[in-house]
Amino acid sequence: MAGVGQRVERAIEREAPQWGIRPVPRDQRRLSGFDLSILWGDLAIGLLVLLSGALLVPALGLPRALAAIVIGTFAGCLPLALVGLAGAREGVPTMVLFRPVLGLRGSYVPSALNIVQLVGWTGFEFWAMSQVADRMSVRLFGWSSPWVWLALVAVVCTALALGGPILVVRRWLERFGAWVVGAVALWITYRVLSASDLGAMWSRPGTGGLPFWLAVDLVVAQPVSWLPLVADYNRFGRSPRGAATGTFWGYAVGNLWFYALGVLLALSAGTAGAGPAGLAQAMASLAGGWVVLLTLLVGETDEAFADIYSAAVSSQNLRDRLSQRGAILLVSAAGVALAAWLLHRPDAGVDDFESFLFLLGSVFVPLFGVFVADYFALGRQRHSQSDLFDPPVRGEGVRWRAVAAWVVGFLVYQWCVATGPAWWQSAMQTVLHSGLHLPYPLAGSALGASIPSFVAAFGLHLVLSGASRGRARKRAGR
Repeated sequence: MAGVGQRVERAIEREAPQWGIRPVPRDQRRLSGFDLSILWGDLAIGLLVLLSGALLVPALGLPRALAAIVIGTFAGCLPLALVGLAGAREGVPTMVLFRPVLGLRGSYVPSALNIVQLVGWTGFEFWAMSQVADRMSVRLFGWSSPWVWLALVAVVCTALALGGPILVVRRWLERFGAWVVGAVALWITYRVLSASDLGAMWSRPGTGGLPFWLAVDLVVAQPVSWLPLVADYNRFGRSPRGAATGTFWGYAVGNLWFYALGVLLALSAGTAGAGPAGLAQAMASLAGGWVVLLTLLVGETDEAFADIYSAAVSSQNLRDRLSQRGAILLVSAAGVALAAWLLHRPDAGVDDFESFLFLLGSVFVPLFGVFVADYFALGRQRHSQSDLFDPPVRGEGVRWRAVAAWVVGFLVYQWCVATGPAWWQSAMQTVLHSGLHLPYPLAGSALGASIPSFVAAFGLHLVLSGASRGRARKRAGR
């Protein structure tokens, strides 16, 4: 047995050497644009994306829900592709890309926040997968034990994370996983369309309660949630241009498809607000039972793999000597604990998930506004090893202008959409409404929250950077 274990470990090391956070050598960047389109297309197809689509209705009618999906998908996938381009160009993970923007110690803040959000995603994925697996076992065997399924899905997803991106893409997704999941998703789509009265659904008005641009924010939240992860995988891309193109179109197609499918399921089967178990029941009834559920369950493993792997990579930005595989095991254990808590709560459901999506948007939309302004608009590209890894000069460990732009963008998002724990919303209301006499929340704003937040962070960083350069030129002149 020991010999078998050693052979397995050597095979994993050949496919997924532990680069940590250092630049991936050119000869090890093996993923083509097609490889990355398969990866990101598969990551965009999942149970939680269906659940997100179901959140849009019946508040919106079908035409407005589809319009929100199209606008939100392209608005979210553009920054995703841009950060993927930077990751393929520099060959480093996303959190390392923030070192020249926020400073070395400044990059610790998004790293810590990313670890927290990825543990949250891991817990939500484990929670949803265990419920779907349990529903499948009830239909197939008449036996229910979500706790056993939770343990099983955690073991499988952790094993994939230990394998790493190249092994998962080349050995799992391209040879089997993506094609089988895609075929079953096509079958589910066909069954839902054939069982639905599209004319009646198209003409049925929405019930209200969700402003259109807030619905766009819900769609933007899914691709934005992958922004802190995208360079973790695109750093293995052969070509920056191919990596950006594959990322954009792979994720956009999958996101459009499954958000729309979630809307159709909710309207045709009445699953709006039903949660993962309700969606599983509807798909099993419409599309053929346990085989469909099993395939979707298998296809969901790559989302959990990505969450676990990237949380471990982000932890290495905090301490690069940390063992990546040890961090993977710790993140998986934390995800299991969160999923167990959700399973133990009978009232856990889509409201928790919706709040989680908005909270992610408020943190990461303005952060990437700052990054896009710094890397692309200001042209601070092609970083050397010393830019990324040398100890900072005294006083430059945190670049406060970039942090200030990020914080302002975050407050703009929170001003538009009140999100987060109750105590936080109370504090924000005190500051913005009572202190500054601003309407809070401004949920009915003409552009939602994502666009104002991104523009505020992007523009403020350009202004502050321009002012800093002007002062530097005056000092040089003197």
